[in-house]
Amino acid sequence: MSMNREGRPTRPEADDVEAPATFTGNRALMLEEPLIFEMDAEDGTGVDIEPVRQSERRLGGLERNRAIGLPGLSEPQAVRHYTRLSRQNYAIDLGLFPLGSCTMKHNPRLNEKIARLPGFADIHPLQPVDTVKGALAVIAILGEWLVKLTGMHSVAMSPKAGAHGELCGLLAIRSALEARGDAREVILVPESAHGTNPATAAFAGYRVENIPATARGRVDLDALKQRLGPDVAAVMITNPNTCGLFEPDMIAISEAVHSAGGLVYCDGANFNAIVGRVRPGDLGIDAMHINLHKTFSTPHGGGGPGSGPVVFSAALTPFAPLPFVERRGESYALVEEESAEEHHGSTFGRMVAFHGQMGMFTRALAYILSHGADGLRQVSGDAVLNANYVLRQLDDVLDAPFGDSGPCMHEALFSDQGFAEGFTTLDLAKGLIDEGFHPMTMYFPLVVHGAMLVEPTETESKAALDQFIAAMRSVAERAKSGDRALKAAPVHAPRRRLDETQAARKPVLVYREPERAQAAE
Repeated sequence: MSMNREGRPTRPEADDVEAPATFTGNRALMLEEPLIFEMDAEDGTGVDIEPVRQSERRLGGLERNRAIGLPGLSEPQAVRHYTRLSRQNYAIDLGLFPLGSCTMKHNPRLNEKIARLPGFADIHPLQPVDTVKGALAVIAILGEWLVKLTGMHSVAMSPKAGAHGELCGLLAIRSALEARGDAREVILVPESAHGTNPATAAFAGYRVENIPATARGRVDLDALKQRLGPDVAAVMITNPNTCGLFEPDMIAISEAVHSAGGLVYCDGANFNAIVGRVRPGDLGIDAMHINLHKTFSTPHGGGGPGSGPVVFSAALTPFAPLPFVERRGESYALVEEESAEEHHGSTFGRMVAFHGQMGMFTRALAYILSHGADGLRQVSGDAVLNANYVLRQLDDVLDAPFGDSGPCMHEALFSDQGFAEGFTTLDLAKGLIDEGFHPMTMYFPLVVHGAMLVEPTETESKAALDQFIAAMRSVAERAKSGDRALKAAPVHAPRRRLDETQAARKPVLVYREPERAQAAE
């Protein structure tokens, strides 16, 4: 039998043919995925369970007499469903994540390996204290690093996020003022502060008043001094601020507030821009939270997990919350209410039932120790360098409202000024999705119209920045020229543009079977 020597065709023969719609609706690996409820089958299940014998009713007629409405899926169906959905997500492991004020930096895998060591990953909050001495040492050593890096006096490790840390700081401030018989009712918040600052102050029962910004994007020191008085408990200031700018008058601000009998709270969410270079304690700060999930690379997103330790000045240390870890010679002890004794008798109480996020502590300490003091100094330097590179590579095509105010810090701020009539920041953001990037932070801070806040972090290479900058330039030029096709973006994403107003005001959060939904209408 002779060998067939006829070859098969290897070159595409229909380059100019428009791709037809597929039977499934899928486009190669871009799969159309139904809702999990739409995959439901009456007999679908991941396990076989024998029928339950009817027992005596014990809920007084409150038992549920109908199906609970959860979808029935086999294990392969459930795994494939969520895996297919995950392929439609954007993540820091896929590319540059330019969200301003979020510090979406690469999370070193060494940190993950350390956090998964059994002695840390399997720890339980109710274990006897004498079985978790290693964990206590990690908390204490990390706390010592945070105190040293900030130049403060003490640290509370238990707050679980930035806003939680803000509340912790304000409660300590309130306790300190009440202890001297000087309860006050007003918190001053500059326009350039994070949005959680006024929200936290209001939640803590204070009346919030704004302090305007100057034309250069910094706190108006004269306006602040004019408002200070016996009713002002504290000022909550973000430094570097949400315009990506350092506050050069920070010492003068602290001195003015202290002279008026108030205290200074600093939002340390942007500490990654100054770590290793500036110590907030030297600026007159009384309390400041540190987002471990931003400055020290622990993963975040989707609502958690986070960690927001708070560092305190000597004036506020007696009022810090419990529990805390205390070094005693070569060992560490967990100080709780029953063991606080007189040296911490003024504490305002506690923020959490236990002691915060152990996984975040181990990751953050691994990050700090692997970098060392000189490495952390380089972290902030590279973060500022990358942000200024983005700023100067784009300020000829995008309006940079504070571009003439000197170098930015960790993030670059742009506005929609110069776009063609009818085109907005939202259009540019949607066009960026088609280019394969998650959009930057939009419409924040509020002091800039159509704000676009870009934070590249220190972990992005020049090549990655150049690719992002080229995409931004391309979409910005389309917005400035009035390219109507941009209004339809994104066109290459799994889903097209939503009516974002309706999605926010009338979200559909409950699944109803089509027949019931139609009947309800």
